[in-house]
Amino acid sequence: MIIAALILAALAALLHVYIFYMESIAWTSPRVRSTFGTSPEEAQATKEMAYNQGFYNLFLALITAIGIALIVSGAADAGAALVYAGAGSMAAAATVLFASSSDKRRAALTQGVLPLLAVISLTIGLALRG
Repeated sequence: MIIAALILAALAALLHVYIFYMESIAWTSPRVRSTFGTSPEEAQATKEMAYNQGFYNLFLALITAIGIALIVSGAADAGAALVYAGAGSMAAAATVLFASSSDKRRAALTQGVLPLLAVISLTIGLALRG
């Protein structure tokens, strides 16, 4: 179960690296504007906010990735703490988005299901490990 948790956490981290790319690097591109449903003017006006938000997503991915690496290297307690912090924050942020923006529920599920499953799987795996 811990292996499944680490795979789910890694996929969540990779997705958040992609979100970082969209928000911090490609925010004003036609493809990203289409994904987020923004006009060229809206994208330009929110570019600074998106840039910052993208780094937030990147940092969550990095925390999660370091946690995975620590678990794999044998430092399970420290690694689990970081996976819980990174993936748990991803899932919590997705929950806030889901609850606060009904038109963004699909995006919330896209960014929140993998980290939530990672947290649940890690909890079960650690409990079974005893």
